[in-house]
Amino acid sequence: MIHPISPHRRSLAGKRLAVALACAGALTLTGLPGLHLAEAASVPKPGVPCEELYDLSGTPVSSPSWGQNGSRPKSDWDEYDYTNQRNAMDGVTLPDDQAEQQKILREAGTDPKKWKEGDPRKVFASYSRYLEGQNGANEYGSFKGWLDDSYIDMAGRNPRGKAFERKAVKDLGLVGPDWICQEPVEYTDAKTGEKRYRIYDAVNRRTKELVEIKSGPNYAGDQGPKDRAVLSDPKYKDYRLRGVFGQSQTDETKTFYRNLAAQFGNGPDGKPRVTTYEHNSTPRATFKPGKYSASSPYLAPKGSTARGGATDIVNGSAPTPETMRKQVEAVRRNDPSGMRVRGPGGVDFSTLQLSYVGKPVKGKGVDYSFSADKAPNEDAGWGGKEKAQLISDAYFTWLALTPDKFWVNLNPDQPDKIMDKTFGKTDAGRVLLQADLEMKHDYARDMDPRKGLGKQYWDAMKAAGLSCGTVVRNWIVPEPAKVRVHDTGIYILDAPLKVNSVASDVKTPSPNGPCDLTAAQRKTSQRLVNQIVIPDVEHKVNTAPQYADLRRVYRSRVAAEYVRQQDAKAPSDYRAVINSNDVHRWPVRGKNASWTPRKTWDEYVKSFTKGDYSYPCEMAGQQKICVMGGVDFSKSPKRNISNVEFKAQHPHLQRSTQTSVQAMTDDADNDHELLLGGNTDGKLPSGGGQSPTPTPTPTPTGKPTGQPSAPASHTPGPGHSTPPGGQAPSTPPGKQDGGGGLAATGTQVLTLTGIAAALLAAGAALVWWRRRRTTGN
Repeated sequence: MIHPISPHRRSLAGKRLAVALACAGALTLTGLPGLHLAEAASVPKPGVPCEELYDLSGTPVSSPSWGQNGSRPKSDWDEYDYTNQRNAMDGVTLPDDQAEQQKILREAGTDPKKWKEGDPRKVFASYSRYLEGQNGANEYGSFKGWLDDSYIDMAGRNPRGKAFERKAVKDLGLVGPDWICQEPVEYTDAKTGEKRYRIYDAVNRRTKELVEIKSGPNYAGDQGPKDRAVLSDPKYKDYRLRGVFGQSQTDETKTFYRNLAAQFGNGPDGKPRVTTYEHNSTPRATFKPGKYSASSPYLAPKGSTARGGATDIVNGSAPTPETMRKQVEAVRRNDPSGMRVRGPGGVDFSTLQLSYVGKPVKGKGVDYSFSADKAPNEDAGWGGKEKAQLISDAYFTWLALTPDKFWVNLNPDQPDKIMDKTFGKTDAGRVLLQADLEMKHDYARDMDPRKGLGKQYWDAMKAAGLSCGTVVRNWIVPEPAKVRVHDTGIYILDAPLKVNSVASDVKTPSPNGPCDLTAAQRKTSQRLVNQIVIPDVEHKVNTAPQYADLRRVYRSRVAAEYVRQQDAKAPSDYRAVINSNDVHRWPVRGKNASWTPRKTWDEYVKSFTKGDYSYPCEMAGQQKICVMGGVDFSKSPKRNISNVEFKAQHPHLQRSTQTSVQAMTDDADNDHELLLGGNTDGKLPSGGGQSPTPTPTPTPTGKPTGQPSAPASHTPGPGHSTPPGGQAPSTPPGKQDGGGGLAATGTQVLTLTGIAAALLAAGAALVWWRRRRTTGN
């Protein structure tokens, strides 16, 4: 329903809308922070009816629905589009060589207006002008940081903010003659007595409501004092202030509004004068991609063509905590209006893992999604590229290698059989072997008889009449992964690991000397190990930060097995990779590039023969100095998930995952988690979700100038059981046998026993991959 507006008001509104759009365009071109319309004016012009400003119609509501507990129902979460063509320049780079860098910047000059949008020289000229104003210092820490968080993001703040304001006004029904947008509210400065103005995004003077709308999770620090002044003014003692946010509020924002609410208490009706409302909606930048648009290699079989929600966020993650801190601080300093949305700084990349892979269809590209915890503070969002690369490399390694390659062996008696030579050239192999060694150290610490679990164990041993314990072999096996296979792909809901432990014998002598036990005594010793020590080691394997890479690699294994099985049914873009035994594109990278399997084996033997630590002990009635070292992984319990349970526990996962392919989004089923993904061929779905203003999302393609194409990321493939101490059975070349589970049945809910990293502690630690077919309904 359209409500009558005077011709004068309509003409005025039209002019203001034109001015607002012109300002937005100017800001897009210059990359300056967005400002509220007329905020700086001494006497601002009147506001505009919201429905006219945003060309909306509808029936006005007497009282907008602010959801339950101040948040939008999760079933209504959706997306909205805004235009920022500068996103197409996110792949522009500067060479590391300072001389070359300075030459490029000199040639571009310091006047961006000389160059057209889409020309990298406009980017370089803008950067030169920025450095000139900063006396040569880059407060963002790097050119990439400035490009993402200044040149591109600032140009998008105003159009994104306006797009969300329109969406919030429409969704909440802030229409009709009483709702005025960009309305100046006059108040009296308590100190000077002067009249001042605070412009709110929406005002209803009849119902006495003031509404401030933010597309992100932050309040504007420079607006806080004005809000206090307005609420303190006697003219507005009956007014109510509401902050509306498009993302979950930051702790700083929550604290600000909580303090404001405490200061002004309740109104005459007994309701709080200050409240907040989270209208969760994911912003998606639309733009026409070009040859300077960035891409990424994650899960992309054809090379560096992946694009999507993960690309911008992961590529914008700084490599170190210090560079991330500088980047985030610069963003804060340049955002007095609180218009930024959650970026790389809001992601805890230490928890990044693969959560979804779409069904591979030849020539179509594959959708994928990572999950990660929200960062406790914005400085924590560093290291994203390293983690995403490991996930992708492991995924392709599992696909490329035949199952007979999936074994590692930390037997101190067998230095010549540590692991397959090809597997030993990959990060996936390194992670498995290093995790085994880490677990041995954790086991050794748990066995310290002076405290904690170790004391419990040795006290129990003494009570059983045993003065020494048996040598044990601990190894990792996976619990069946909890997954949901859908027509469009696989959702990896949980992928736990378990530690198995059995008595063992090795020829390499222990520094503690021999321990002769009867069969019954060995059984008692092992039972106590399993009861007291192993559960804690297993818990660490499944939760501790030092095993995060192992958990990442296992999830990649689960996804790769699914892709193998799908490819066996119909050729996919991964066909040339599967069982090729060619892993040269997914080597051991970065700081670990010099790693070799022998280095890990040497560390293990040192631990086994000399111990991780020493302590006074008694053996066979003699006082000695005992040493401990070596341990392996174990599995944790798991159960199948039914179709009904999946829908009950993850009702919004499919929608959230679809959104994450295009832009990072909140996981509606997990308040502490984010989802971010992409498409391996750069083909992003258009629209999606329940966006009220669907706009086809362009398909970014091409690669950044001056930036070499990254190799396609790849991951390991499934394998067969390997008898302890033996070689893995060979698989005929070209045979598409996954060996990891995921039975091809008619049920939609499946379980996967993927990898079994069977690793020896104090004995032959062998990792093998075995298949278990289990179905659930």
